[in-house]
Amino acid sequence: MRELFRKYREIILYVFFGGCTTLVNIVVYYAMTRFLGVGEYASNVTAWILSVLFAYVTNKIWVFECRSREAKVLLREMGSFFGCRLLSLGLDMGVLWLGIEILRMNDMLVKILSNILVIIVNYIASKFFIFKKSRQKPKMEKKSGYDAE
Repeated sequence: MRELFRKYREIILYVFFGGCTTLVNIVVYYAMTRFLGVGEYASNVTAWILSVLFAYVTNKIWVFECRSREAKVLLREMGSFFGCRLLSLGLDMGVLWLGIEILRMNDMLVKILSNILVIIVNYIASKFFIFKKSRQKPKMEKKSGYDAE
């Protein structure tokens, strides 16, 4: 079991934290639309902001294990992360509009279906563009001719 976890660790953690992120997104959306009477689109944007902040932290620290605190790296990661998530917000808003306005489906069902699609798109973006591991091989230290072997 441990070997399977080690082998699929990244995907398992992404699915777990993606589920948590989705839960944050849906709970905020639900609370705003049902308890606060806020419209679907404003609720969706607010839910997106909170869930993206949660996702950035969990993806950086636990899923893709990017430990760099260097300002240049953080700015690049955050810019890429939030930029890609803005694209997925557009996808999310489009799916909501299509499902609610055009197809007249239940908004919560559309929200859940949209989140599944967004999770897939976000994983691909995070894995290959945002938190990509450096493909450079570490530089070998030169040994002097005087080192004992």
